[in-house]
Amino acid sequence: MKKAGILNRHLAGALAELGHGDGVLVCDAGMPIPAGPRVVDLAFRAGVPSFAEVLDGLLDELVVEGATAAAETREANPEAAALLSARFPGSLDHVSHEELKARSAGARLIVRTGEARPYANVLLRCGVFF
Repeated sequence: MKKAGILNRHLAGALAELGHGDGVLVCDAGMPIPAGPRVVDLAFRAGVPSFAEVLDGLLDELVVEGATAAAETREANPEAAALLSARFPGSLDHVSHEELKARSAGARLIVRTGEARPYANVLLRCGVFF
């Protein structure tokens, strides 16, 4: 049994399969989930687990070379916007929410949180550790 890190077997296994350039969408409970990508749904109750908790757990385990969020996040969810700016200084791109939804169809993995605030979504681009 693992003693640290991500304990959810489905999420840990999905992360181990990722490679350089793969996309991982971390999303709130309201984000439409496209057909195609593997989905690990962690949502339990409204707000649980939070977007911040899941994002930070993933960032502890993944090499991320870039991230994309919806431009609407800045106005609709300043807390999420500040979190993303702090986690991805200089490597956070912004597109429209509609564009982010379209790009999510190309993600290799989608991790749905229980976040109940709007626009708490980010598309991560995996990097390489060497």
